[in-house]
This record gives sequence, C-alpha cells and structure tokens, in this order.
Amino acid sequence: MTPRLDYRKFATPALSAMHALEHYLSTCGLDHKLIHLLKMRASQINGCAFCLDMHSKDARAAGEKEQRLYMLEAWRETAVYTDRERAALAWTEAVTRVTDGHVPDDVYAEASEHFTEQELVALTLAVVAINSFNRLNVAFRIEGGGYQPGMFKNLQKTA
Repeated sequence: MTPRLDYRKFATPALSAMHALEHYLSTCGLDHKLIHLLKMRASQINGCAFCLDMHSKDARAAGEKEQRLYMLEAWRETAVYTDRERAALAWTEAVTRVTDGHVPDDVYAEASEHFTEQELVALTLAVVAINSFNRLNVAFRIEGGGYQPGMFKNLQKTA
C-alpha cells in the first residue's frame, strides 16, 4: 500500500479541533481501556490499520489483556467482556454502521442501562472521533505499524 499524502500537514485548525475532542475524551471519566476497545472495534469495521495499531498498543500500555484484544472482533461469542463493555461495543457498532438502519432502539436501551446520559454522549463522541480518524487514514492510506504508545499525547494537551 502506498500512502497518498500526509493529511496532518493540512487543515491544521480542523485537526486541532479533532485533537481537542480527543483531549475531552481523555478527561471525560470513561475508562481509558474501554475507549481503546471501542476505537479498536470501529477501526476493525472500517479497516483502519493505523488506528488498530495505535489503539491496540495504547490499550496494552493502559493494562488491557492480550486475550481481550484478540477476541474483540468476536466479542458477542465470549464472556471476557462485562455487560457494560458489551453495551458499549454494541453502541459503537450501531453508530459506526448507521447505514444498516440507523441506531436501533434496543441498542440504545441497553446502552442507557449501563451509562449515564453524560457518559452516553461521551461514548458517542468517542465513536464519532474514531470514525473521523478512520476515514482520514483509510482515504489517504496512512500505514499502521510504526505507532508508539502515547505518541500523540502532546497534541491532545495543546488542543
């Protein structure tokens, strides 16, 4: 795969806004390991190698277990995720795949049982953020493999 262009060199104000959203997500109170799981699941759906590389490494650095990362794509078929995590993963998939009939009421009801309204908004913003980065990385063929844990922390702090 040949990268098309490095989008990070362009649209700096827009990317700064995206990094500000990431900063909010890092301080919103949701568990960091959960956010990485959600971002990995959306990235699996969207086929974003860069984000899979990034969030798997950041999840490990945050203490996530290897087994849970390996089984993420089949999360419905395993008991290694809590009910709260399962509700968040179902929400992530529904928000990511809105063309499959929008976000079903039963998925919203399940997520609402496990998350406060404020957390549900933060959860949704995390899905919005990763889908945005996935689309940029996939469109411009940004390769995965070279990410180091915490590499973009300074961008979030300055946003």
